[in-house]
Amino acid sequence: MPGFDYISLTTDYGLSDGFVAACHGVIARAAPAVKVIDVTHLIAPGDVTRAAAILAQTVPHLPPAVHVAVVDPGVGTSRRAVALDCRAGGVLVGPDNGVLMWAATVLGGVDTAYELSTPDDASRTFHGRDVFAPAAARIALGAAQLTQQIDPSTLITLPDPVVAVGDGWIEAEVLTIDRFGNVQLAASAELLRQLPDSVTVGGCRAVRGETFADAAHGGLVVFGDSADRVAIAVNGGRAAVMLAVTPGDILRIS
Repeated sequence: MPGFDYISLTTDYGLSDGFVAACHGVIARAAPAVKVIDVTHLIAPGDVTRAAAILAQTVPHLPPAVHVAVVDPGVGTSRRAVALDCRAGGVLVGPDNGVLMWAATVLGGVDTAYELSTPDDASRTFHGRDVFAPAAARIALGAAQLTQQIDPSTLITLPDPVVAVGDGWIEAEVLTIDRFGNVQLAASAELLRQLPDSVTVGGCRAVRGETFADAAHGGLVVFGDSADRVAIAVNGGRAAVMLAVTPGDILRIS
């Protein structure tokens, strides 16, 4: 497996503790020339689906790298730690709980999958520092001894988000809500073409547009976002509050 100049980190560790710094430190001590890109550390605790979506939407814009994702409610249990060598020039490292698999699809699919060993002295609750960061550093250096190959078909995958389409309507699962309160659906943005300029979303009137200002101040706009997903925003407000939705809810646009 070739080496990499970059490692990316996606976690739910937050920024108020030393968890992220410890992971950076382990990588810096083992591979000081490797650059670290922080995707986010503000995933809600244990929100595997949000982390999977963010990672999948971000990796196309990153250089070839070892992409580490640690949102790991099952840390210390029998869940596997894995490294996934993907066809499009990236390696994904993290727990086998589905967090890596959407990104793996974006990177062309899993070519070879490996189970990572857990050192005897590893913390039972901090595999980001003691398992995943050291493994990522070794892989980036091209020095990893990955021998425990596993069948990619046995990897845990997340359920496909709900998307249904009819004549003049879309129903889709809320995939993510960003810090601005914009609501991203699982539906592809190209589905908006079949909708009229004026629509209803969750019983509220909205316009179909291309940016926030296409709606009046305080109004709803349905648009294709930067990840080419259907999204709903409020010009000057928070769509998630207006629509009273959370990730996993189903919204109908018609």
